[in-house]
Amino acid sequence: MTGFVTDERYLAHDTGSGHPERPERLQAIWQELHQRSLWSQLLHLAPRMATLEELTLVHAESYCEFIRRSLPRQGIVWLDPDTALCPASYEVACLAAGGVLRALEAVIEGRCRNAFCAIRPPGHHAERDHAMGFCLFNNVAIAARAAQVYHGLRRILILDWDVHHGNGTQHIFEEDPTVFYVSLHQFPLYPGTGRADERGRGVGEGFTLNIPLPPGSDESAYRRAFEQLIAPAVAAFHPDLILISAGFDAHRDDPLASQRLTEESFRWMCRQTLQWAATFCNGRLVAVLEGGYALPALARSVAACLEEMLQAAY
Repeated sequence: MTGFVTDERYLAHDTGSGHPERPERLQAIWQELHQRSLWSQLLHLAPRMATLEELTLVHAESYCEFIRRSLPRQGIVWLDPDTALCPASYEVACLAAGGVLRALEAVIEGRCRNAFCAIRPPGHHAERDHAMGFCLFNNVAIAARAAQVYHGLRRILILDWDVHHGNGTQHIFEEDPTVFYVSLHQFPLYPGTGRADERGRGVGEGFTLNIPLPPGSDESAYRRAFEQLIAPAVAAFHPDLILISAGFDAHRDDPLASQRLTEESFRWMCRQTLQWAATFCNGRLVAVLEGGYALPALARSVAACLEEMLQAAY
């Protein structure tokens, strides 16, 4: 089956009126899955809280403590112009990271073939020691390292198709040849990183693959990147697990970027990635929600990916 992690507690992370990363994102996804009768086909996995030990697989302990100490008693405080904390934010962020760990455990234990995590806040901008870009803890990075430390997997592929470059994920693993980070993103765009010549450092050189795409890129540009650049790199790396930083803000309707993808584009990318998972790592794949801020487009795109994941799981 396909595992699915989500929870009403994720709605408690309050980012304030008008913020793009808002609770309604998850509610739109839930509604779409019910309307398509997908909800009942999924193996629902209850998230758990990530422990401090798990958070500090990739984050500084002092940073985790800083987030906890910075929580307001009421209302919202801002860590930067984009990234908000409310009284529940630390707990919800731990639940987001722990939700991905729960999905990882289910996939590795064979309770499901693949899994999707509809969580918030997102994570791929979070650096080792600071928050940015709506992100507090780097959910995918924590899962990648946990797969190695606790489950004995060696080679982890992180495919990030969010429209923004995942600076946090890249920087956490840029000196590590056991985690291959691949990012397709609009460039130039926030956060300004992700040039093609950023390929990793030291022994990790060559294990970062950035594919910056110009504004207005459509599905044909993404297909070329998948077929000509990513596919041979994945085959050479031969991963034991694939993690997707599944942002849907490259959709043509999204207000924060200028790409021209549709929900069918995301379906195609998911299908290709599932085929790599089947070829190289016994189908083990966990997709984790990152961006996507046009609610109907986000919901349709997630549903399209889940339809592909369910088909691959049977």
